[in-house]
Amino acid sequence: MQHYIERKNLLSAVTEGLSEAPVVALLGARQVGKTTLAEQVASSWPGPSTVFDLEVAATREALSMTPEKLLRESEGLVILDEVQRMPALFEILRPICDSGHRKAFYLLLGSASLDLIKGVSETLAGRILFVDVGGFSLAEVGTQNQDSLWMRGGFPRAWLAPSTPAWTRWMQSFTRTFLERDIPGLGSKVSPEALGRFWRMLAHYHGQTWNAADVGRSMDVSVTAVNHYRDLLTGSFMLRVLPPWYERLGKRLTKAPKVFLRDSGILHFLLGLEEMKELQLHPRYGASWEGFALEQTLIAHGEREAYFYRTQRGAELDLMLLRRGRRWGFEFKCTDAPRTTKSMHVVIKDLGLERLWVVYPGEQEYPLTDAITALPLKKIHGIELQPGS
Repeated sequence: MQHYIERKNLLSAVTEGLSEAPVVALLGARQVGKTTLAEQVASSWPGPSTVFDLEVAATREALSMTPEKLLRESEGLVILDEVQRMPALFEILRPICDSGHRKAFYLLLGSASLDLIKGVSETLAGRILFVDVGGFSLAEVGTQNQDSLWMRGGFPRAWLAPSTPAWTRWMQSFTRTFLERDIPGLGSKVSPEALGRFWRMLAHYHGQTWNAADVGRSMDVSVTAVNHYRDLLTGSFMLRVLPPWYERLGKRLTKAPKVFLRDSGILHFLLGLEEMKELQLHPRYGASWEGFALEQTLIAHGEREAYFYRTQRGAELDLMLLRRGRRWGFEFKCTDAPRTTKSMHVVIKDLGLERLWVVYPGEQEYPLTDAITALPLKKIHGIELQPGS
């Protein structure tokens, strides 16, 4: 297995962003590779670079004493790692970015979303560009490693672990650190035990429509509490909340979102699974494939304007992407030979889809109808979302 994975697309996105805006923010879960990416940007930067690691107490202390002076007088590339630990820096950066005497560009690394760090997007509106940093993609690790990526997940140290026991140990350490240090570091008062229990429970709800009342009853806590737990995991990039698409179609539609653990490796760890043969026998096997294929599709084609669709009469679509006013559909089927269903024909008509791809684990791409194509996940990066594709 490789010991280094080059992430050319992300590197290009950051470099391009720094040529267009004074601030670029890399957002993604902890340990997903943001620091390594920032080091690569710094190594190719033509001028000086400075790193402020806000996980280090002495660095936080220095910045809290004279933040404006340090940031205003810095030159070249300034990297602020784990910036969610000092959200006040965003307000300080705004006048610096607007100054005609600015001597630096700022690369911010954060493992919490802007919804969790309130007010950030408004503070730096028009001055900041965002680059989402997810786990490894199939394009990065090689399509021959699809099953390994699916089983172990996309966190670099998890996927590169030399053995299954090493993978398990890394997952144990990561999840414990996340609950006991990272979440409290965001100012949350939720106990690690309660959030950990919620996280494990969500592994069994993975891919299902969110029902806060049901989850609350299972945990014997309030709806308000479980919604708060959900928001914490979503804001720290552990959970994806996929919204429903609905419009006036004269149909009764599902209006609650679906929830997925974003990383398949964490899902499998929380389910107590370590090998593919165990996953294949597990009741959540199909849901695991749906979540994995969903994430790979969003890595390939972007997270914006992504929805699922379901009517109360049973017609459903796992993913719809809205691009340039046109609608593209995806069904994720863990089967050797995908086939069309009545539901597929219904949603094509309901939504006016340009095309529907049935994404499966196999090798061959082939048409199922004029508008429906069976597509191996390995080819998800190669499709184009434009008419005639």
